[in-house]
Amino acid sequence: MDQYSIIVKPHVTEKTMNSIDQNNEIAFVVKRDSTKGQIKRAFEQLFDQEVVRVNTHITPKGVKLAYIKLAEENEAEDIAVKLGVF
Repeated sequence: MDQYSIIVKPHVTEKTMNSIDQNNEIAFVVKRDSTKGQIKRAFEQLFDQEVVRVNTHITPKGVKLAYIKLAEENEAEDIAVKLGVF
């Protein structure tokens, strides 16, 4: 599966903005049938950053969210700036 088809777009809310600063974690809307392993590989290929863990959540509207925690030496804020979130 293509990494561009797995990660759809950043998910920006007040909670996810706080998570970027406090937990070094960034949230994305992802393809519904993607696995945590696929999400991790796609993110690492797209952004050349090491991922510690991936947590997923399906909202009541049926949208799958991935919360991606980055390694300590990588900054989620840098990626958010590149994506235009800030």
